[in-house]
Amino acid sequence: MPASTTPSTPSRPTLPASHPFDAIGTRWQIDTVDPLPADLVEQIAARVEAFDRTYSRFRDDSLVAELARTPGSYPFPDDAVDLFELYRRLYEATDGAVSPLVGRTLETMGYDRGYSLRPEAQRAPVPRWEDSIAWADGALTALRPLVLDVGAAGKGYLVDIVGRLLTAAGIDRFVVDASGDIVHAGPAPIRIALEHPNDTTKAIGVVNLANGSLCASAANRRAWGDGLHHIIDATTGLPTDRVIATWAIAATGLEADGLATALFLAEPARLAQTFDFDFVRMFANGRVERSTHLDGELFV
Repeated sequence: MPASTTPSTPSRPTLPASHPFDAIGTRWQIDTVDPLPADLVEQIAARVEAFDRTYSRFRDDSLVAELARTPGSYPFPDDAVDLFELYRRLYEATDGAVSPLVGRTLETMGYDRGYSLRPEAQRAPVPRWEDSIAWADGALTALRPLVLDVGAAGKGYLVDIVGRLLTAAGIDRFVVDASGDIVHAGPAPIRIALEHPNDTTKAIGVVNLANGSLCASAANRRAWGDGLHHIIDATTGLPTDRVIATWAIAATGLEADGLATALFLAEPARLAQTFDFDFVRMFANGRVERSTHLDGELFV
């Protein structure tokens, strides 16, 4: 389940032990007070692999790939309950703009399993949730051929899952950073620089994160042509162009990641009717917007 890097960088002054690794197409780092035990490292690797084997549209042996080949009803693992519930809430809060059904559209745009990055002559429309899938009792039923893509929230959710494994192992001070999707636990907050989407040597501000999650998204981090990138408005089937970068802070990586995508497609006030979060977002014209109670400062 390849995932783009995202523009945020945490400081780690009090967590000297680091465990870097690659997973789902991006670089991860877990920072703790003491080095992770070998059995916990193996447990995390196995859990990440199981998640990827379920949700990746980039591998032939995934459950999502099987669903794309043969529509029908498929039992999903327990973690799917929270994931699909979050997508349902985002779908409703954005009037259908955020959807896990954008996979086939992305493929026809060139963001396919082979990374051809060559758009097809005709772009596939995004099917409506109501006409395409049904979710009940831990099973997803595809009513028509479709390609799921959980990239809008899946990486943040996997960060949560890894954080829960650390907590279950008795580790209560950690930072899990999946290339900008971050979860923090511990008594002292961390400061996170918000990388300028157009100049990686600069930051547009810093925020403090304490016992929660920050996730970021930038349209230029998965761009492969004029106006072609991975953030799709499901109501139009087109990449967004008004917002170029977002940062969302929420209690979980699942919500923060989903909201970082939703902030490209919906107004914060509308999302705040359903979700509790803080945010920063940057527009294509250079204007920057922030939530009222954001714990941090902006330089622009």
